Amino acid sequence: MGSPCELRLYANREQNAQQVANEAIAEINRLEKKYSRYRDDSVTTAINVSAGKKPGLEVDNETARLLDYAQVGYEQSDGLFDITSGILRKVWDFRSSRIPTQFEIEAVLPLIGWCHVEWVAPYLHLPFVGMEIDFGGYVKEYAADVAANICSQAGIAGGMVNLGGDICIIGPHPDGNGWKVGIRHPRNPNLPMSYVLLSSGGLASSGDYERFMLVDGVRYAHILNPKTGWPVKSLASASVYAEQCVVAGTSSTIAMLKGEDKGVQWLEDLGLPYICMNQEQEIYGTLKRVEGLE
Repeated sequence: MGSPCELRLYANREQNAQQVANEAIAEINRLEKKYSRYRDDSVTTAINVSAGKKPGLEVDNETARLLDYAQVGYEQSDGLFDITSGILRKVWDFRSSRIPTQFEIEAVLPLIGWCHVEWVAPYLHLPFVGMEIDFGGYVKEYAADVAANICSQAGIAGGMVNLGGDICIIGPHPDGNGWKVGIRHPRNPNLPMSYVLLSSGGLASSGDYERFMLVDGVRYAHILNPKTGWPVKSLASASVYAEQCVVAGTSSTIAMLKGEDKGVQWLEDLGLPYICMNQEQEIYGTLKRVEGLE
């Protein structure tokens, strides 16, 4: 998953906890292998290699559900959540401190757009040679939900799945107290921005601090508008709580893409609790915060 991951589980016996943890980890590894765009044997690579070829590719049920979810995200975000936009990485290298030219960006924009994709389950067709999809924007959150579900079905009543900050709560501590979760500060990674107390559900964050570059004092972050090809410049971070981690993750990303005013209003309209920080480092939101660790 390209990030530190952890499982914390309560069980009557350590052996039981280890067995369940191994099953959850195996499932996470399966999803990593299945959907990584870095592997030649992944579903993602098979789909992308098929671009421009008729009749397209038949996908399995799990992949079909993820594609259906991507379509809903695209529609509800007015085209901003778009899993065909990953190709922009070919012009944006955030380790280079080089800003691509408008010409370079416009050269790949015709390959972006879920609206061009022909998707009638179980058949997927990417119409243009060079077009790609990338599940990386939400498969980690999906994996957190899947792992938590495995633990719950195995009888684990309390625990937490944390995949690089994408969190799914299995249940509270044995004493009934929730898990105190720190939300990363976008400008000071060594300090939490806030703490929240969770007994169930998922929490995910999106921000301009994971991959970015500073050029002439201007921050260019990896959250890219698929319509313009340029990084968004709005919120510093958005953290969202939802019943499922995958919903929290896509919602936080969409809020970042929409910009501060429209993104926050969108979360308000959906009734999703959130905590945001803007570029002035003002912290606000509807998700209840708690005091820090003692």
